[in-house]
Amino acid sequence: MTAKKPRDIQERTFEFAKRVVKLHQYLYELGGTERVLAGQILRSGTSIGANLEEANAGQSKSDFINKCNIALKEARETLYWLRLLIECHLVSSERLSPLISEADEIAAILTTIVKNARTNLKKERTNKT
Repeated sequence: MTAKKPRDIQERTFEFAKRVVKLHQYLYELGGTERVLAGQILRSGTSIGANLEEANAGQSKSDFINKCNIALKEARETLYWLRLLIECHLVSSERLSPLISEADEIAAILTTIVKNARTNLKKERTNKT
């Protein structure tokens, strides 16, 4: 039996964005408040992966850290909007639970990436002096 290869964070955020787009389509068709919140979720949920792509094309390690931190903030914002949909009884928790779990995991991974990158950058700067 072969071990499953862990999914790449860029792949995970891309797949997450696709799911957010589908949620947006569903919410948009409902109209009203759901339509307004759909736009918020679409912006934050799809920009997580976009910022990671920018991070990997960064001009410096500081730029990489900055873009990853922005992606982390977008993941947290997306969690906020998802929780709001549930708390306002606009969408069932059963429907959004998988998205919330994935957003939580993505945020945890991004937190680790940012912390490790900052630590490595500090070590590099210390070694240069």
